[in-house]
Amino acid sequence: MITPLSLAIAAKRDELISLTQDLIRIPTLNPPGQDYLAICEYLDRRLAAHGFETQLIRAHGTPGDSAKYPRWNIIARRVGAHSGECVHFNSHTDVVEEGKGWTFDPFGAELKDGKIYGRGACDMKGGLAASIIAAETFIEIHPDFSGAIEISGTADEESGGYGGVAYLAEQGYFSPARVQHVIIPEPLNKDRICLGHRGGWWAEIETKGEIAHGSMPFLGDCAVRHMGAVLNEFENKLFPAMALRTTDMPVVPQGARSSTMNINSIHGGAKEQDADFDGLPSHCVPDSCRITIDRRFLAEEPLDDVRNEVTALLEGLRVTRPDFDYQLTEINSVLPSMTDREAPVVRTVAQAIRDVMGKDPEYVASPGTYDQKHIDRIGKLKNCIAYGPGVLELAHKPDEWIGVDDMIDSACVMGAALETLLLSKN
Repeated sequence: MITPLSLAIAAKRDELISLTQDLIRIPTLNPPGQDYLAICEYLDRRLAAHGFETQLIRAHGTPGDSAKYPRWNIIARRVGAHSGECVHFNSHTDVVEEGKGWTFDPFGAELKDGKIYGRGACDMKGGLAASIIAAETFIEIHPDFSGAIEISGTADEESGGYGGVAYLAEQGYFSPARVQHVIIPEPLNKDRICLGHRGGWWAEIETKGEIAHGSMPFLGDCAVRHMGAVLNEFENKLFPAMALRTTDMPVVPQGARSSTMNINSIHGGAKEQDADFDGLPSHCVPDSCRITIDRRFLAEEPLDDVRNEVTALLEGLRVTRPDFDYQLTEINSVLPSMTDREAPVVRTVAQAIRDVMGKDPEYVASPGTYDQKHIDRIGKLKNCIAYGPGVLELAHKPDEWIGVDDMIDSACVMGAALETLLLSKN
């Protein structure tokens, strides 16, 4: 369906490209939390010039917040001519490390064959740019709209969101009295509505040993070998058990319909030396070995069962393996979140996808968590989805890109949703 709003959005193609490129070129790497203030100040200038009232909010005291790397967020609000509900577009501004394997400059934002390349292009600066163009154009076409539109750029989603949406939710910025509809433009593909996500449990496991000379390992106790026994238990017992569990949540891709666990890191023995050190290692039996695990669990799995399953394997080794000792430290946990398919924002965006793209949307859930968890659990706001442009599988990959046509289509969907939610009561 072609409307005055969709035509106006399409006419801003070059502006959308330029905005996306500007955002990508601000290297908001997390960790450590670089250039958060710079991108908030950029968004402040942009949105204030279009009539939004803006607030820059530092999340003092949150994980990672420091004088060198302050956790800055921005919330911009534009109030309409009549009373009504508030629609909030929330995007995180942080991006993960570049990684290896790029053939484009990760922060060059090069446009080639209708794609903009760069770290954060799809996850999720392209979605942020699309929401800004959608909101600004909607206001231009409908200056007498009801209610309010908010756009936020928030910190630290890639490391849990505690310096971003979680902090803002604790301050009341996502309370149902203030905000009624939330759209998070994460890259779940432009014809999908993401209703929620799986749960997550992160923990560190340390196996303990005794240091000794490497030529006489029998006089010590190798913590790395003990960790090998832990990994063997995971391979032979935990991973096969998880693979048999499936969920009724519409999680994508298909492999994430089962429980999963990733071993994020392993460290044992002498620390790695600096790159400029060319000496030989010392000869020591390692007395400590640590792994970090990232366990993603299903709505059908209670969190206590997730914890107890790992603990039971470790306790079994304590009984069967001589001198086995360990310490388990929980790092974080997030419960699954799921918005009802009949929620107002779901039905509205679904109809907008039909109108703009001429097809029914696919309803999905995310394999990983995103900031809906904080809006749901802390803000107590259930009317929240993820919807935005970008191919999910490109997130965190080398040569990440966002399609310009996809951003245009998603912006048209967002604009159509605003028309339904903020014009119907005029």
